[in-house]
Amino acid sequence: MTCLSRPLRVGMVGYAFMGAAHSHAWRTAPRFFDLPLRPELSVLAGRNAGAAAQAAERMGWNETATDGREVIARDDIDLIDICTPGDTHAEIAIAALEAGKHVLCEKPLANSVEEAERMVAAAETAAQRGVQAMCGYSYRRTPALTLARELVQEGRIGTIRHVGAQYLQDWLSDELTPLTWRMDKAKAGSGSLGDIGAHIIDAAQWVIGSNIAGVSALMETFVTERPVGGDLSGLGGKGDASGEKGPVTVDDAAAFTARFDDGAIGVFEATRFALGRKNAIRLEINGSSGSLAFDFEDMNVLEYYDGSNSSRTSGFRRIQVGEPDHPYTGNWWPVGHGLGYEHGFTHQVVELVTALGSGTQPSPSFADASRVQRVLAAVEQSATNESRWQRVQR
Repeated sequence: MTCLSRPLRVGMVGYAFMGAAHSHAWRTAPRFFDLPLRPELSVLAGRNAGAAAQAAERMGWNETATDGREVIARDDIDLIDICTPGDTHAEIAIAALEAGKHVLCEKPLANSVEEAERMVAAAETAAQRGVQAMCGYSYRRTPALTLARELVQEGRIGTIRHVGAQYLQDWLSDELTPLTWRMDKAKAGSGSLGDIGAHIIDAAQWVIGSNIAGVSALMETFVTERPVGGDLSGLGGKGDASGEKGPVTVDDAAAFTARFDDGAIGVFEATRFALGRKNAIRLEINGSSGSLAFDFEDMNVLEYYDGSNSSRTSGFRRIQVGEPDHPYTGNWWPVGHGLGYEHGFTHQVVELVTALGSGTQPSPSFADASRVQRVLAAVEQSATNESRWQRVQR
């Protein structure tokens, strides 16, 4: 492995579900990949001093702070990693960029297009000083999905005609699952649409290399009140049917049709009410000469249909993504041993640190992520306007 001399001192704001995933990635990346900078888990910031201290000890951070602004102001911090609810992303990211800190911000980029645009402007200004910003769409870094993008770019499935994308979960199907910030529009921006729908929007646009131009959508909230309570992760638990309840102000499910800039059409579905589906991210791309299919619940496999094959032997072929020449996998385990959810975050850190080391823009940029934000806004506008066709703002 390359000797890592120059440190990249990281300050992370937030320490729950995403904070744990990001912490693992920062610790792991330099142990398996040659990086131009040496990540250091310097400071973890959280409002609850006791909980932050426990999280820092568990996840390997050197010290803690109770105010993210203090961390941003420090001269011994190079990068701010934002793992907080969406309503805080713009404030933290803009302040960090203006202070000369690189930024990694969890998705979705913001809670509104206006906030996203301000973040993009701050990132573009900071880039002129060599300060970079990246949005954390970690599923891009799943080796099978990265391979799918490479095959599309190589022309292996021809002209893209149709995209089908689903993100199916079931953790809210129990009506007693208590309220968390993920069900509060003021904090989360939207429900299944922004939380998980953003991932399939980004994945589809990234894999086929074309942006969504317009949508026709509908959204639904199946359970309008839930027990008050929950945990810091925002992923719920079991509530008390006899206790206090509060309103759910976001969508439980969203579905929309779409047209891409290149003329392809798409069908998208995001729900947290698909009983039996825990984290099914499904993407199928049909082209003029072949098809690709992916399901995160079998994340080390990419299915490929070659339309040039004889009908006697045609059919989808399972590609077990784990060979040394597949994306990322050569740095991990022997062939066939497989990777997991956490590896996407590690690969995200690898891409970010590599870009910072070379002085180039990491991907997805804030501008890339803002395009997802515009699709989210168009979906909401269409759904509130009787599913009428809504063009995506440019």
